[in-house]
Parts: sequence; C-alpha cells; structure tokens
Amino acid sequence: MSQTDIGHERPSLWQATIGWTFVSPFLVIFLVFTAIPAVIALIYSFTDIGVADIRHPLDVHFTYFETFARVLTNAGFLKSLVTTGIFVVVGVPLTMAIGLALALALNSGIKRLRATYRAAFYLPVITNIVAAAVIWQYAFTLRGPVNTFLAELGLQGPNWLGNPNMAITTVILLTAWRNVGTCMVLFLAGLQAIPGDVHEAAAIDGASARKRFLYITLPLLKPATLLVTVLMTVSYMNIFDEPYLLTKGGPLGATRSVALWVYEQFGHGNIAAAMAGSYVMLIIVALLGILQLRMLRTSQ
Repeated sequence: MSQTDIGHERPSLWQATIGWTFVSPFLVIFLVFTAIPAVIALIYSFTDIGVADIRHPLDVHFTYFETFARVLTNAGFLKSLVTTGIFVVVGVPLTMAIGLALALALNSGIKRLRATYRAAFYLPVITNIVAAAVIWQYAFTLRGPVNTFLAELGLQGPNWLGNPNMAITTVILLTAWRNVGTCMVLFLAGLQAIPGDVHEAAAIDGASARKRFLYITLPLLKPATLLVTVLMTVSYMNIFDEPYLLTKGGPLGATRSVALWVYEQFGHGNIAAAMAGSYVMLIIVALLGILQLRMLRTSQ
C-alpha cells in the first residue's frame, strides 16, 4: 500500500466513535442552547407571539413579514441602529489603533518587564464587566476622579453620563478599554510572525522606521488585521453590557444599541419584535463580515 493510500485511509468505526464521543458535548450544548433556539426564534419572528402566548406557543398566528416591517419602521429601532453604527465607526478604529500601538511597543520598544506589561494590558479583557462598570460610573460622575483631575488642570469637566454626546463617548471608552487587550495580543502574534531579516535588510538599504512600518509591517500584518477587524466589528455591533450597565441606554436613548433595544422589547412582552430585531441585526453583522473579508482579501 502506498503512502498516498495510507493518508487517505478511512478511519475505523472505533476511531470514528472516539472522535464523535469527544465532539458530542459541544454538539449537544450547541444544539440545545444555540441552534434549536435560533430556529425557533426565526419561526416565531414571523408570528404575532407575545407574552400572553408563552403558555400556549402553538396558538399564535403567522403574520409573515409584518413584524419585520414594523421593526424596520420603528423609530426606536432605527435610532438604536444609528447608535450602534456610531459605536462601530468610532470604536473599532480607536480600539484597533490603541491595540496596534501597544503591540508595537511590546514587540520592539519595551525591553524590561515585557510579560508584566502584556498581562497588565490584557487584564481588562478578563475583568468582570459589572465591577468595571461600577468603577467607571463612579469615576465619570460629576464630582468623580476624572472631573476632579480635569479641575486640577483648570478644565471644566463635562457631565459624562448625563449629556447624550458625552454618554456615548464614555461607553465607547469603556468598550475600547475592555477590547484593547484582545487587539494587542492578536497584533503582537502577527508582529512576531514577521521575519526579522526583512526589517534588517530594509534598514541596511536605508529605509527609515516610518517606511519600514508602512511598506513592510502593515502589509505583512494583513492576516492579523483581517481577524481583528472582523472580531471588533462583531463585538461593537453586538454591544450590550457596557451601555446597559453604564447608562441603561440613556440619557434620552443616546446609548441604546440594537442588542439593548431587543432586550427591552423582550422585557416589555414584544417577543415577536425582539426576535425579528435580533435577526435583522444578525443579517447586518453577516453582511458586514462578508464585506470586510472580501475587501481585505482583495487588497492583499
């Protein structure tokens, strides 16, 4: 038997059984808590199900696309969609820029205690969001540490959580603080995969540090950039914890994301609208992900 035949030999029944045994816990959890609920939510998004129909879910009436039409013409949903867009447009570039700067510093600039700095920068990712939100609420109150520090510099601190424009800024800052560590780790992995000989050869040829960054580092970082862009876009599109814990979607709905709008609709008993809104968001996220993948791949 040739080596090619051995490589294509089908696994035995025992090997297949062992493989499916290890995979089965994930499959069961995925089916019970993700796949089946997602299918049920899709079906009920075409009905008029409400909180009164929970005990008799089979007695609902199909309205087809009427629920989606009501969601897409709802002023609250459209406003939350615009707010989510602001989160993405401002938050994703900000988070990626800070993460890349930290990765560059850890890769070449910082020589001592590199592991300590890396752990410190990654700590917000694993920090409990409830505890972090409580600290941020205290820090950004009118007489909190942030405004106190600004007053010592002779500056008038704004109403961070009471002003609509400043509230959305505060939520973005908290979200960026939480996600910067993830960007840093992924960018750092991409930087360490770049051969050092390439930079050395460019430096010998007289290329400045700026040109080496623009024409060597950034092009070779495209795989990491693709991954980080998609992950951060999905994270900001699905943002919920930060606006809910920090501002409850206020003031005046300025920080209400689509995910928070869906949560509030479900709490108000508008179950069909909540399910339809969540699927509208799913479609938008999927389309953005596909668009980003194609744009970044074609630029390589």
